Amino acid sequence: MNPVLLDTHAWVWATFESRRLSPLARAALSTAESVCLSAISFYEITRKAALGQWPEMVDRLGELPALLVEQQGREIALDGVACRLAGTLAWDHRDPFDRIIAAVALTTAMPLVSADPAFDALRGPYPAFTRLW
Repeated sequence: MNPVLLDTHAWVWATFESRRLSPLARAALSTAESVCLSAISFYEITRKAALGQWPEMVDRLGELPALLVEQQGREIALDGVACRLAGTLAWDHRDPFDRIIAAVALTTAMPLVSADPAFDALRGPYPAFTRLW
């Protein structure tokens, strides 16, 4: 299978709580050519931990980039194309992290591994968008 992009929670679950992944998500990860994570996910985890919204991640913040490397995962840097698309997506969803992750999935043509059904609304305006769960 081609590379896949993981939503932030999907990567955290794959890394620390794999039992939370769906069978389809597990299969996608095990057969993917590479597992990718948007750089914004590191910011999302760090910010939510700092705000007390993800307390179980506080003690793990320093190890996150190294964990992705150990997993032979690939960090996808943000670029202007993805950021502009995130700001103009035809999607009534206000979460900036989700908007950027969706834009990265679209600009890289990678399926997104995510438990969040909110992403399914992207299929109408963006038929190439795929969410795996």
